[in-house]
Amino acid sequence: MKVRAGILVTGTEVLTGIITDRNGPWLSEQLRSMGIEPAQITVVADRPDDITAALAAMSQMGCQLVITSGGLGPTADDLTAAVIGSFQGRPLALDSEVEAVIEAILAPLADRWPNLDHDAVMAANRKQAMVPAGATVLNPVGTAPGLIVPPREETDGPTVVVLPGPPRELKPMWADAIETPAFKAAVVGAGSYRRSMMRLFGMPESELALTLRNIEEQEIDLDGLEITTCLRRGEIEIATTYSPDLEANYQKFAVAIEAAHGDLLFSRDETTIDQIVAQLLQGHSIALAESCTAGMLTSRLADVPGSSDYLVGGMIVYSNDAKVELAGVSPATLADHGAVSAEVASELAVGAAVRLGASVGVAITGVAGPAGGTEEKPVGLVWFAVAVDGQAVFCRSVQLPGGRADIRDRSTTVAMHMIRKALQS
Repeated sequence: MKVRAGILVTGTEVLTGIITDRNGPWLSEQLRSMGIEPAQITVVADRPDDITAALAAMSQMGCQLVITSGGLGPTADDLTAAVIGSFQGRPLALDSEVEAVIEAILAPLADRWPNLDHDAVMAANRKQAMVPAGATVLNPVGTAPGLIVPPREETDGPTVVVLPGPPRELKPMWADAIETPAFKAAVVGAGSYRRSMMRLFGMPESELALTLRNIEEQEIDLDGLEITTCLRRGEIEIATTYSPDLEANYQKFAVAIEAAHGDLLFSRDETTIDQIVAQLLQGHSIALAESCTAGMLTSRLADVPGSSDYLVGGMIVYSNDAKVELAGVSPATLADHGAVSAEVASELAVGAAVRLGASVGVAITGVAGPAGGTEEKPVGLVWFAVAVDGQAVFCRSVQLPGGRADIRDRSTTVAMHMIRKALQS
């Protein structure tokens, strides 16, 4: 029998889009890795009735575990602990040990802000030390402790793990939570599952759908393989979850995908294009000249730890004058071919490498829109070039779909794959 879990994200600021939820997807991945099936992620406002209704719905779905994030704190809208205590039929009581821990955490505030009303602060934070009867307390990472609240003994409802909202607090507290006897008791029976990921670039998702149908017609047994496809940043991800005894079935499936799209399959082991490019750049140096992406590719390269080993720098060459002054593009080239052209992209790539002293130069120049497009050069047309050792060895254009943000973001993905191909060849 599978152990199922619901994830309940609380916070009006999350529901209204002021803050983007990062905890739900992260927790879902953690659950999957433990053999626990995530049933749903629900986002609700800081309203007791809505939180209670979401808990009831997850209980009715048969979730043995519910994980909440948010609503732990000293303010009036931090209601999660109280609502969950009520839902589980466990009244709140002041935990003097927790109160002492919180007081010790807050003590430095008196030194930093001597005029702070200490009594008012402690009164506001005392509510964080109100713990449902029978709950396991998780030591605070910020000021708010977490909780593991079991159902009443006479019920078969879910165990609720109560975590704070800030990811920097939630993640270490989750690591503590899963080691507790209360958590382990709640997930007895969780199976062992494997998750594999293949990534492809350079094909539409509809073509992959046809491939999957063909694989089934080849009588490859896909039963028990939970296959999910997703188009993300211009790449297609094929995520497959399965029990260890179906490893042979998965390998047959993976071989069939490679046979159909081996030239487009760039990752078989969950490795991202960013990680692949970072590995390929070891022993090289790279510089960038970006027009329509205005530094987004440089930033993406810098997101990978250790990028200082190879990333020299980048130029934002939005205007024609900047292309000339910073990257050394010829004014005649701009006049004859326009900024969005193979010729200008090539000169930008070479210029970035030469001016910044790098062995690899990369250029992006295009029409991100919504205005600026012409019949000859429509919105979404982007030219890319990669120069290695002073020569533009790769240059191509792509007509990208979507709005301005989509075009700029997908441009960075195309560029990353061009860097990969240039360095692999």
